[in-house]
Amino acid sequence: MTLQVGVLVSGEGTNLQALLDTLHGKGEVDVVAVGSSREGARGLERAREAGVEARAFAHTEFGDRVSRDLAMGDWLEERGIELLVLAGFMEVLSVDFVRRFTGRMINVHPSLLPAFPGIRAIEQAVDYGVRVTGVTVHFVDEGVDTGAIVLQRPLELPYPAGIAEVETLVHEIEHELLPRAVLLFARGKVKLVEGSRRVEVDD
Repeated sequence: MTLQVGVLVSGEGTNLQALLDTLHGKGEVDVVAVGSSREGARGLERAREAGVEARAFAHTEFGDRVSRDLAMGDWLEERGIELLVLAGFMEVLSVDFVRRFTGRMINVHPSLLPAFPGIRAIEQAVDYGVRVTGVTVHFVDEGVDTGAIVLQRPLELPYPAGIAEVETLVHEIEHELLPRAVLLFARGKVKLVEGSRRVEVDD
C-alpha cells in the first residue's frame, strides 16, 4: 500500500524536491499535497511541476494562525494524508494542529538535537565552535524541536567552519536522511513507543 504524504514548506523547497526525486510515484510513497505559509514559495512551484496539488495558506487570508491551521489541516486530511512532513516550514503551528497530527507528523532539523533547536541552527553551531553537528528527523510535538527522535546523522565540521560551507554539507545530509525516514514510515518500520520518548526503527 502506498503511503500518502503531505508536505509543508515555506521557501525554496529543496527537501521537498528530494522527496519528489527519490520517492514520489515509485510505488511506496506518493506526495499528494503540498502546503505553504507563503504564496511565492518556490516549493509550491516544485510541487505543481511534479503534478502535486499545492496551496498557500497565508495568515492574511484567514485572520489568525488558529483559523489558518484549521483550514490547512482540513485541506490536508481531505486529501487523505497519512504522514505530514515539515520540510523547511518556518512558522510555529498551533497547538490544535499539532495535536491533530500527533504521531504522524515529522520535521527535519539541521542540528543534532537536542543541541541548537529553533531557528538559525547552523549559525548557532558554527558560532559555538562545535566540531560535530548534523541532521535530525523527529516527531513534532508541542515544543520547539523537542519531539522524539527518529533518525540522526552526524557531520564532522571543517575547522575553521564557514556558515555557507556548513549549510551546503548539512543540506546534502537532509536530502538523504529525510527521504530515508519517510521510506521507513512507508514500510511500517517506525514505531513511537507509547509513554516514552523512544522510537523503535527497524532499519
